[in-house]
Amino acid sequence: MTAISPLAGKLAPPEMLLDIASLMAAYYSETPDPLNPAQSVQFGTSGHRGTSFDKSFNESHVLAITQAICQYRQRRWIDGPLYLGIDTHALSQAAYTSVLEVLAANGVDVMVAGNGAFTPTPAVSLAILNYNRGKERGLADGIIITPSHNPPEYGGIKYNTPNGGPADTEVTQWIEQRANAYLQSNLSGVQRVPFETALRATTTHCFDFMSAYVNDLITVIDMESIRSAHLHIGVDPLGGAGVEYWTAIAERYKLNITVVNKTVDASFRFVPVDSGGKIRMDPSSPFAMQVLASRRNDFDIAVACDPYHDRHGIVTRSVGLMPPNHYLCAMIDYLFQHRPYWEKSAGIGKTIVSSDMISRIAVELGQPVLDMPAGFKWFTPGLLQGALNFAGEESAGACFARRDGSVWTTDKDGITAALLAAEITAQTGHDPGFHYRNLSHRYGDPVETRLQVNATSAEKAKISRITSSQITSAQLAGEPIISILARAPGNEAAIGGVKVITEHGWFAARPSGTEDLYKIYAESFRGEEHLERILEDAQQIVDQALKSS
Repeated sequence: MTAISPLAGKLAPPEMLLDIASLMAAYYSETPDPLNPAQSVQFGTSGHRGTSFDKSFNESHVLAITQAICQYRQRRWIDGPLYLGIDTHALSQAAYTSVLEVLAANGVDVMVAGNGAFTPTPAVSLAILNYNRGKERGLADGIIITPSHNPPEYGGIKYNTPNGGPADTEVTQWIEQRANAYLQSNLSGVQRVPFETALRATTTHCFDFMSAYVNDLITVIDMESIRSAHLHIGVDPLGGAGVEYWTAIAERYKLNITVVNKTVDASFRFVPVDSGGKIRMDPSSPFAMQVLASRRNDFDIAVACDPYHDRHGIVTRSVGLMPPNHYLCAMIDYLFQHRPYWEKSAGIGKTIVSSDMISRIAVELGQPVLDMPAGFKWFTPGLLQGALNFAGEESAGACFARRDGSVWTTDKDGITAALLAAEITAQTGHDPGFHYRNLSHRYGDPVETRLQVNATSAEKAKISRITSSQITSAQLAGEPIISILARAPGNEAAIGGVKVITEHGWFAARPSGTEDLYKIYAESFRGEEHLERILEDAQQIVDQALKSS
């Protein structure tokens, strides 16, 4: 199991910081071996990620993936504009160049932010949905260049389809197969023009993502209540793509927002080291968030987002940094009581490893809950069609409908999730931490944890294929096992692992999509000692399943 690094919560020493020049050199000079699974194109829950140091995210990968996306668009008659977004990771700029070179060569109309400005995930999703509203042909889609909150040396690229959300498994598998075929043919068939030519191409257009997004926020968040309450809001963008967005939001809605750090530096030297000994710009990590958490009393509410601003972190005066599941509960309880125009039958989407506290709250609210596998792509259809008014995952990603009940974005939106914390505080006079404490008095006070266990590729594959028949235990932490799930109840899709449930607790095991480890999630409504017993039994159950498979 991974131990907490002695550097956790501290700024990284100079020798640990990313060597950006070497990373860039590796991006262009290293050639991946497409027959080596570790160096091939592999789409996880949301895109392909890796680092050029390991030959898992290099120019060849990005060129091949982009050409595959162009081919997919042709097959599906997707001939509207493609909205291109980018975050602040070092490899993102290099990948942006590669992507635009291929898109221009294929004659794709591309919408980019002026002067190469950074563009958060929700701004891309919103742009796609706004363009496609009322259309049946000439639909838009998007490419987002980000590895999310992964360490500075990582790069990532994902495809958002015309529904505005991450491409589903069928689409990503097709793109993955075509991209690997291009790699195996030494990029034969990949079209490309020089970057300067791509910038000047008649198919490359500037689009004001920021104004379109900021001006529309009033349809999702009660901005007037925040302004009238004169809240002082602290924001840490963690060096991410939304740095300038927060200033624009403050100016547009006359809010008292202090951005505590406007620095954009691809080494992310200003973000404290996370538990595993690496810089990870994770707004839900108590280690990465120590700077903002230490200033909790300076603000009425303080918030943060990850580099691509699709994840949120909430720091309150009452409890400090809120665990993601706690804030999801507070959001749900507030929203479904303060959005009178929402369709009553529309439900709540949660990942199968999110807190069961959500289900308890939903019962009292009278709202249906759909348990889905990990990956926001599973929520997109429900959000788009109005079957879901809220979707959230345990890793601090969420989005919800506009105030009138219509769709906002179909991808995670860290900005609106953060602003909702301010709305809750303004409307109720209490911050979300206070509200969660009240919820825990009513529904129980669960404790949770997540372990990361080092694993080989073979072991990860075995865990992803675990079936209920491989689990022979009748009890978990002294309680009868009442359910073993290998498929999500919300859509019957494989969860890529297993979840074992008792009356007062559960655990789930699933492999990481980007690292050599698997994760064990656990929750107990009977306290820390019971949680420890769940973890002990969970490890034994997983070990036994690995031996038997």
